[in-house]
Amino acid sequence: MAAKDLYEKDFYAILGVEKNAEAAAIKKVYRKLARDLHPDANKGDAKLEERFKEVSEAYDILSDPKKRAEYDEARSLFARGGFRKPQGGAQYSSSQHSAHFQSGAGDAFGGGDINDMLSGLFGNRQRGPRKGQDLQTETTISFRDSVVGTQISLRVNGATVKANIPASIEDGKRIILKGKGGAGQPGAPAGDLYIEIHVTPHPIFTRKGDNLSLTLPITFAEAALGGDVEVPTLSGELVKVRLAAGTANGRTLRVKSHGLAKKSGGHGDLFVTVEVAVPQRLDAKERALIEEFQTLTANEDLRADFVAKAKE
Repeated sequence: MAAKDLYEKDFYAILGVEKNAEAAAIKKVYRKLARDLHPDANKGDAKLEERFKEVSEAYDILSDPKKRAEYDEARSLFARGGFRKPQGGAQYSSSQHSAHFQSGAGDAFGGGDINDMLSGLFGNRQRGPRKGQDLQTETTISFRDSVVGTQISLRVNGATVKANIPASIEDGKRIILKGKGGAGQPGAPAGDLYIEIHVTPHPIFTRKGDNLSLTLPITFAEAALGGDVEVPTLSGELVKVRLAAGTANGRTLRVKSHGLAKKSGGHGDLFVTVEVAVPQRLDAKERALIEEFQTLTANEDLRADFVAKAKE
C-alpha cells in the first residue's frame, strides 16, 4: 500500500468517532465493534472479517498517543497538498511507494522523508511484501490471577493461542504476542496480536501499584476500648493489628510488607481502613445498655464546635 493511500484512510470514520474523541471513548467504541465483528463470532463471513481487520488497524493507530499524533499531522499535511509532486526534480513514485514533503512540510518531522515516519508509524508496510495484519482482542482474568500471573488460551482466527499473563498486571494493560496476528504475504512476517487485559474486582481487596487496601469492619466496643483485631491478607494469612482506644471511624492503618511483590524486591504494604459497624438489631438487654451509656454521656456535646464553625 502506498504512503498516500495510508493517509487517505480515515481511521476516525472507520471507528465511527469524532476526530477530537477522547481515548476512553475510542476504546469503548472499539471494544463493541471488536465483539460484534470478531471472526470467531462470524465464521465464514469474509466481509465482516475484513471489517474487523480495518477496525483493528484503526484502533492500533488511534489508541497510541504518539501514533495518533503523527497520523493526524500527516493527514493534515496531505489535505494541504503535502504529498503532491514537489518542484525542482524530486519525484513521487507509486511503484517505489516513496514521497517527499513539499515546501517545508518535512520540517515538521525533522526534515526527513515521509517513508521514515511511515516506517515507525505503519511498520514499513509501504515496501515489499506486506506484513500480516495486527489483531486486537481482550480477555478477563481474576484479581488473584492478575497478582500471581497465569496462562490463558484464546481462539484467534480459528486457532488456539496461549498467552502468559505476567504477575502484577493491572486492569486495562495490553500484552503483545509477536507473530500471532494475521498471516503476512509470502516472504513477510505475520502480524502481532494485542491482548487487552481486564481484571475482575476483588470483593475485599483493591490495589494501587504494589500496595493493597481493604475496609475492615469493627465493633463500637473495639473502636472505643481498643485491642487486637485480625486482618485477612491476600495470601490467606491472618495478621493481628492493634487498635488504639478511641479509634475513629475511617482511620487507616498500615500493615507493612503485606502488599504485592515488587519487581525490585520486597513487598508493598497493606492499608486497612476501619469502619465501625452499627448494629441493625438490638435485643432488650443490648438496648438498655446503650441507653444507659447515652445517659452517662448526655453532658458531652460532640457537635458544639461543629455548629459554632457553621456560623463563621
